[in-house]
Amino acid sequence: MQMLMTVILVVQMLAALAMIGLVLIQHGKGADMGASFGSGSSGSLFGATGSANFLSRSTAVLATIFFACTLALAYFGNLRGGPAEGGSSILERAAPAASEPAAQIPGAAPAASAPALAVPAASGAAQIPTR
Repeated sequence: MQMLMTVILVVQMLAALAMIGLVLIQHGKGADMGASFGSGSSGSLFGATGSANFLSRSTAVLATIFFACTLALAYFGNLRGGPAEGGSSILERAAPAASEPAAQIPGAAPAASAPALAVPAASGAAQIPTR
């Protein structure tokens, strides 16, 4: 199971890097305007219009691979944290630990033996005028 997740993660990273490279290679819509002034190259490896189709289709294929790998990793990651580990979500697993915050603090006294704090008689609430 761990080997499969590693392979999916590697495929996802390679697809992401290749997709970034393909997006950076492509020229935008504004680059066609510069071609009319002589700066464009009509004789390219893929032809005059073939490069746009090839690069955009390659980007779409890599994006599909990337999203499929993302969904697979999310699915397999959810399978690992099953009910045997104490809950199906992170919040359910953290709920019992959050019930006693004093137990999590090192050196803290238990709640039963903690002295009660005395509230002074002249607190700030007594100084607020009422109608």
